[in-house]
Amino acid sequence: MRNFSSDAIALIGGPEARRGEPAEPAPAPSDEPLDAYSAAVAGAVERVGRAVVSVEVRQPVRRRGRPERELPGHGSGFVFTPDGFILTNSHVVHGATHVAVRLPDGRELPADLIGDDPDTDLAVVRVGGDPPVAAPLGNSASLRVGQLVIAIGNPLGFQSTVTAGVVSALGRSFRSVSGRLIDDVIQTDAALNPGNSGGPLVDSRGRVVGVNTAVILPAQGICFAVAINTAKFVAGQLIAHGRIRRGRIGVAGQHVPLLRLAVRAHGLEAKSGVLVTGVESGSPAERAGLKQGDIIVGFAGHAVGGIDDLHRLLATDRIGTPAVVALLRGADKLELPIVPEESPAPR
Repeated sequence: MRNFSSDAIALIGGPEARRGEPAEPAPAPSDEPLDAYSAAVAGAVERVGRAVVSVEVRQPVRRRGRPERELPGHGSGFVFTPDGFILTNSHVVHGATHVAVRLPDGRELPADLIGDDPDTDLAVVRVGGDPPVAAPLGNSASLRVGQLVIAIGNPLGFQSTVTAGVVSALGRSFRSVSGRLIDDVIQTDAALNPGNSGGPLVDSRGRVVGVNTAVILPAQGICFAVAINTAKFVAGQLIAHGRIRRGRIGVAGQHVPLLRLAVRAHGLEAKSGVLVTGVESGSPAERAGLKQGDIIVGFAGHAVGGIDDLHRLLATDRIGTPAVVALLRGADKLELPIVPEESPAPR
């Protein structure tokens, strides 16, 4: 930053002082905008901060497939129901041999892992006893770019750390540790650090709008949170079933571009598709007649431009429901009836 001497500073547009008379003091800048910002952050923290917890885990370290020892780890989470259900990240608790929760008042309670979903990096644990008051959940669909958001968590072991920023972008897609694309991710510049994982992203009214999950290293100010509307659905499924039920058709595939001639000839919406590189024995795909070398370009009336499109279309309500898969086989376009089945539970 450049430094200037007092002689180099001039008032522009102010009243000129008469010679021999002291100049009128400039009016003090208004504190109201800063006060409003501070009040919004402080109010949101007061409303949600009591629900934020530290999630303490012990993870086995494996060598040659055998557990050798356990290492401690921790993340953040928040109570979202009055009966002690807590949202956090899957990567915090997945595979843990021990899970405990440290409350803001210092108490440490044992926690049960209800279920986790690596595909969305979300998990639900539950504590008994006298859990803190639940954080109110908002509606991530109503967020706007530039809106104030506050992150609360326990980075690097520092309890109840608060950072603030804005919504940098909406509708981002982020690749989870399982390789599946998480849709509708919130990008923010509210600073996150190791240990913030699983903590709430809160709007100015003190409503949780996201679950903090990741940062981009070595970039600064590029952080991500899973939208709370996604988290509501996932949490409901985890509480009801212990996992997320997803459909599958039993193919291995890869993204490939389509020939322009094929796109024009068949009136395809997408310019790419899924090349089938393998068909599982006894799978819905084998029963439907799919073959290695086919290119999937549509499913259930929707265009398929890649693996992620197919994953999105194979939602819970597709399990056991007849659908039609559109594919290119050589120069021909075929439509085959298929019935997706439920994916096996992840190990």
